[in-house]
Amino acid sequence: MALDHLGFSVSDFTKSRAFYIAALKPIGFSVKKETADSLMLGAGAGEPELWIGAASLAGPPPGHFHFAFTAPDHASVDAFHAAALAAGGRDNGGPGLRPQYHANYYAAFVIDPDGHNIEAVCHAPGQSGDQE
Repeated sequence: MALDHLGFSVSDFTKSRAFYIAALKPIGFSVKKETADSLMLGAGAGEPELWIGAASLAGPPPGHFHFAFTAPDHASVDAFHAAALAAGGRDNGGPGLRPQYHANYYAAFVIDPDGHNIEAVCHAPGQSGDQE
């Protein structure tokens, strides 16, 4: 089952916008839609799958979520991790196999500017150059 989309509020839209554009580019995501007031955007590899919006006084404050994005290969997981750290993310588990989930679970985790746990994962069988 594929993730259709998810959305949430962020405390600093400008900072989070820059983070997500940079961090998700290696796995094929780009901005697909953005509101005229630049306070909400939809990003994805095809249709928007991720929506982020500026926190408003009327809405709930930003929460902490974990969500995973499917990466096409192990090199993309590695690139996601590097790009996310360069964009201001904090390491929460570098690229590598996670056999506790299953034998081919290759993932990397970062904490975004609002404390959300972001993951890129590839379920394909091992590839040369994997980090353990």
